[in-house]
Amino acid sequence: MMKIIITSIFVEDQEKALAFYTNTLGFVKKHDVPSGAHRWLTLVSSGEENGTELLLEPNVHPAAKEYQQKLFADGIPVTMFGVSDIEKEYNDLVEKGVAFTMKPTKMGDITIAVFDDTCGNLIQMIQQ
Repeated sequence: MMKIIITSIFVEDQEKALAFYTNTLGFVKKHDVPSGAHRWLTLVSSGEENGTELLLEPNVHPAAKEYQQKLFADGIPVTMFGVSDIEKEYNDLVEKGVAFTMKPTKMGDITIAVFDDTCGNLIQMIQQ
């Protein structure tokens, strides 16, 4: 049986992404290892230190940069984070200055919202 252990998102600046994802979103740094001109930089959900890791991958390859820019321009989130109370998370993030492109919106049995991670990506939050 296969298991997802790491997933990645491209970021424009690893240090800026680390600050946003830890200080604003509450993720916890797991690995921070020099890797050439950049770092192997992963995060985990707070309280789930052995859970799936999120790799903050530099978008230095032209194809990565173009992919990231086109998804952003078209309003397409690059990943989805689950929350238990989307209204509370939304209000907390707005207070921290996070810009949303979609406020919490009910769609059937779920509610979603989309925000700008300040590092070149749109992120979708979902409450199931």
